[in-house]
Amino acid sequence: MSVLRRLHVLDRVAIGLLAAGLLCVASGLLPAADAGDAMRRIAPLLAFLGTVIVLAELTSRAEVFDVVAARVARAGRGSYPLLFLLCVAFASVTTISLNLDTTAVLLTPVMLALAGRVGIAAVPLAMTTVWLANTASLLLPVSNLTNLLAADRVALSPLGLAGRMWAPQLAAIAVTMACLWGFFWRRDRRAPAAKGRPGDGPGAARAEELRTGAGRAQASRASGPGRVDRYVPPGVHRPADPVVFRACALACGGFLLAILVADVELWVASATAAAVAVVAFSARERKALRWALVPWRLLVMVPGMFLVVETVNAHGLHALLSSAVGHDGGVLGLFRAAAVGAGLSNVLNNLPVYLAGEGAVPVGNHDQLLALLIGTNAGPVITPWASLATLLWYERCVAYGVRVPVARLMGTGAVLAISAVAASVTALALTR
Repeated sequence: MSVLRRLHVLDRVAIGLLAAGLLCVASGLLPAADAGDAMRRIAPLLAFLGTVIVLAELTSRAEVFDVVAARVARAGRGSYPLLFLLCVAFASVTTISLNLDTTAVLLTPVMLALAGRVGIAAVPLAMTTVWLANTASLLLPVSNLTNLLAADRVALSPLGLAGRMWAPQLAAIAVTMACLWGFFWRRDRRAPAAKGRPGDGPGAARAEELRTGAGRAQASRASGPGRVDRYVPPGVHRPADPVVFRACALACGGFLLAILVADVELWVASATAAAVAVVAFSARERKALRWALVPWRLLVMVPGMFLVVETVNAHGLHALLSSAVGHDGGVLGLFRAAAVGAGLSNVLNNLPVYLAGEGAVPVGNHDQLLALLIGTNAGPVITPWASLATLLWYERCVAYGVRVPVARLMGTGAVLAISAVAASVTALALTR
């Protein structure tokens, strides 16, 4: 019991979910064959999650993200509005062309490193990453795992899916930009928090670095009642170990190239890139290789979550979804499907909800299925567990010692979810 009390609350949730899922299988509530099918389906996903986080941890230690952050800050030329547009474009393009989970893992450290270099709080940059990782994932099949499933169902090629979803995607990004600026990026919202204890744990040093970096950048700006709201662009960041830096940078570049050009499976690309980073550190800095790099919490939570949702689906969720989604392929049916997808995603998780909801949509209602996709992609921004990208983002924030108040996350996320889903479904309906 004392061990359980020392665990983080999310560790307890993960263990509880896995225990509940295994109990469902052991009791017969979930047939063993169905459980096996679910585990085979998510095995590549688990391999990707585990290896890409190891890659991100080692790449961060190699200072690759610090170098990228410094270049983005310099490209902003001291203008916060220009920096905001650059960050939005960076996060959107990464999500659209790669994958929302990749954005959550690889881009979050870049954004957090950027905060200390331009003199603003880490939260605006963190929220830019997690919101656009979800809302910018509508356009291409590779952008989201749910898109791959939907593309098969509606028989659309990558260009075909983009042809139907370009308007909803633009609408979702536009709404996200408005919410980001209003809630987090305005001058009175982006000021760094007051200094205090960074806390203990692996993220303490990074948290202090973010705070002191922000303080230095704040002090470098012009002051006074008529001051211009600008920051001083930082100098070029030079990594401590150029060999490890180059190896990890090449590993990340190879990972992205393999996904975009070679059409390699995500888990194969991430595992290969992580292996390159591990070899580089084993030769130059062996002490950096530790078991804590492996994201045990996620690797325990995801199977448990899928087993529980599969059990619920087998005992009434499918019938409930069929009733809630309905069979109307018209405009009202689109909004209904999107609302169900967004709402249930924030209660459960968007991936199993899409898998369950797909079977509730009539086969010929392609636009209704795309509306469900909008709800399960752009809507899961309220609860921390609503999407795997949000969970991955949370892990990165914890590793950097950045805390986002849950009440603020859920309150602002609710505004974004409702407005982004509504705008995107409207765009889908208008371009039918």
